[in-house]
Amino acid sequence: MAGRGGIRGSQVGAGPMGENERGELAPRTVVSFWCANGHEVRIGFALEADHPDVWDCPKCGLIAGLDRHNVPAPASAAPYMTHLGYLRQRRSQEEGDILLEEALAKLRGSV
Repeated sequence: MAGRGGIRGSQVGAGPMGENERGELAPRTVVSFWCANGHEVRIGFALEADHPDVWDCPKCGLIAGLDRHNVPAPASAAPYMTHLGYLRQRRSQEEGDILLEEALAKLRGSV
């Protein structure tokens, strides 16, 4: 084991950890947020800081609120829509057939 430098279990730049080097932490308060799935999210904020009314739940991604018994309703997520789905919103089947025939006629005429 001879010839190894350094101290085991440390890394370059590691120094004594303490309040002398980093300063004192600001006084904190812990705020609990609750999501619709019943998860509690506890976030620490400085006493002087304004905390938000809602927070994203890291466990399920729903919006969490401050009141355990009155949680925010989950946001309704629109289902994924394909290009064809958006096209069908704008055009009827008959309009689509007409456009398809026009495009095919152009292609056949250019050959």
